[in-house]
Amino acid sequence: MSLAVGIIGLPNVGKSTIFNALSNGKAAAENYPFCTIDPNHGIVAVPDNRMNRINAIVSTRKIVPAFMELVDIAGLVKGASNGDGLGNQFLGHIKDVNAVVHVVRCFENDDIVHVEGGIDPQRDISIIDTELMLTDLSTVERGLSRIEKAAKSGDKEAAAKLAVFKKVADILGQGIPVRKAITDPAELKLITELHLLTSKPVLYVANVDDNAVLEDNDAVKKVRAIAASENAGCVKLCGKLESELADLGDDDKAEFLKDLGLDEPGLAILTREAYKLLGLETFFTVGEIENRAWTIHKGFKAPEAAGVIHTDFEKGFIKADVYTLEDLETYKSEVALRAAGKIRSEGRDYVVKDGDIMFFKFNV
Repeated sequence: MSLAVGIIGLPNVGKSTIFNALSNGKAAAENYPFCTIDPNHGIVAVPDNRMNRINAIVSTRKIVPAFMELVDIAGLVKGASNGDGLGNQFLGHIKDVNAVVHVVRCFENDDIVHVEGGIDPQRDISIIDTELMLTDLSTVERGLSRIEKAAKSGDKEAAAKLAVFKKVADILGQGIPVRKAITDPAELKLITELHLLTSKPVLYVANVDDNAVLEDNDAVKKVRAIAASENAGCVKLCGKLESELADLGDDDKAEFLKDLGLDEPGLAILTREAYKLLGLETFFTVGEIENRAWTIHKGFKAPEAAGVIHTDFEKGFIKADVYTLEDLETYKSEVALRAAGKIRSEGRDYVVKDGDIMFFKFNV
């Protein structure tokens, strides 16, 4: 699915280090502002232990996980909405993503310059929010001047948009990001054409040093509090350690994690949370040729899920055989599942559940 998460933050907070560890990419990660200029793109596998559980039972030739697109966007500075730093170039790149991972520096290091002079998550988050809100306010004001003319002519849709545009302008004028105040799906639909930066869902990432991997430092606590106030997610990780882990084989990685007292890499948690942030879920198909995780939007019905595999599957959809991973683990085979009546036959109105194992029947 062509959905992307953008990694943003001030310069030198660890965005590119995290991006490289996630995607095995080669994005520049040097100690100076704007070492990332053009956005770097990477396709990242979504860690999902359910695939391991399926593969332990169903032998297959090929295993294909779900994937997600990541975009490493250049660091933003105060004044970007007026063109400072990379200004409009940075802001334009954010418009192209569907959700935002906001990396916040929560570590001290005299060798890595902090563009604002020291560690202060509240200030750093506020700088980025302010620049995005100023850009959005300018966008809404341009939209208002355009939509007012149509509303005056008696266009009912334009009149509805005008009311919401004015509401959004007032919210932004008060220093409130759109995502905090506009939650009604009908209102969100009316402002879709504006591509507002602060309307995008956000996941905060507190980037720490190895001293705070297990126990939160004061900076992390501040980021968690900000995220909680917005009903947003927050993931803590150490970009430096994650980068080292990314270069290790599976056995060495497991040993390293054990020594650190961790169950899994922080990047695994980050990837899963970013996937959810996009409103995505997974269903599985299994068989001798391949076991595969398929990505769908939450709320997809069975024919739409079939269409993700092939458009002909959706067009000729008849029904879907559906069962759960838990039942597969209990009965061990499709034959035993059928004998126990654990395979359901679902029609066109069935809403696919995250983790469903499915087999589609269709007319060619």
